[in-house]
Amino acid sequence: MPKLKVPDAPPALTEVGMMLYPDCQIGMVHGITDLFHIAGRFAVDHGRAPIRVSHWRLQDGGGFARCFDSHPEEPGGNSPAVLIAPGSLHKLLEADEVVPYARWLLDRHAQGTTLASNCGGSFALAATGLLSGRPATTHWFFAEEFKARFPDVRMEADRMVIDDGDIITAGGLMAWTDLGLRIVERLLGPSVMMETARFLLIDPSGREQKNYASFAPRLTHGDEAILKVQHWLQGKGAGPVAVGAMAAEAGMEERTFQRRFKAATGMTPVEYVQHIRVGKARELLEFTRRTVDQVAWSVGYEDAAAFRKLFHRITGLSPGEYRQRFSTPTTLAEVA
Repeated sequence: MPKLKVPDAPPALTEVGMMLYPDCQIGMVHGITDLFHIAGRFAVDHGRAPIRVSHWRLQDGGGFARCFDSHPEEPGGNSPAVLIAPGSLHKLLEADEVVPYARWLLDRHAQGTTLASNCGGSFALAATGLLSGRPATTHWFFAEEFKARFPDVRMEADRMVIDDGDIITAGGLMAWTDLGLRIVERLLGPSVMMETARFLLIDPSGREQKNYASFAPRLTHGDEAILKVQHWLQGKGAGPVAVGAMAAEAGMEERTFQRRFKAATGMTPVEYVQHIRVGKARELLEFTRRTVDQVAWSVGYEDAAAFRKLFHRITGLSPGEYRQRFSTPTTLAEVA
């Protein structure tokens, strides 16, 4: 008797949330909502699920709830895959105002949500403490105030978007277009991102090459011990880390840790750290005048030849080719 074919289950929707607060930039909220809607239409043409977009507001009795949902028929849940803090045209969240927002962002991050901000929304992310020792950007107008409030954050206000794995920050008021394309590329791939950019007449700035895309770690696997190590690694930045040290951070025996890490992230611990280090190397090639050997040493590789080989394997380009393609015009002129 022939077997009946079981229809494939529809692909699960990935949710991107926007955290609303008084006087936040509504133009950005609605604009990036439209961007994700357009990207979703192209995604369907490629046989992929669209993005579920939600807006979240602090309730009078405490806690956050959706006040907009592009797919209200879908099951609830309280942790979007990506959660964005928009900027403001009028005022920044003051230290006393930001507390419930920062606490919610911190809780969501602990559940595997990638956090993002645009413009002054970076102040809400910094209030969580998660940006300590890490690079971030904001609107140039707010840069000095940001440095005064959060001196432990590496403010790089000349950058449009800084993708640091589990946290993404974008600069000026209209940088939400760059942020939106970066998130679309992560969730739906470079082809959908390019089609979205062409439809909206936005310059994708070379992000169409999949093998040059920023490292997007898998954070929604639900293994809290492994997620803790991922956040710890991202906070440490570039440099070699022993598997034993990672296992100790997770509170596991080394063999158990390696098995669970691979199951959760799809990579071995060594591969994962290599991707983080190459990601930091990309930033140095794009924005500094350091030689390739100096970049290799900066991210913990004493053997520059081994670094070049690893960089090419991960990105598809040599470090020199990568700099030629992606460095800023000023940096390129300085190293020429």
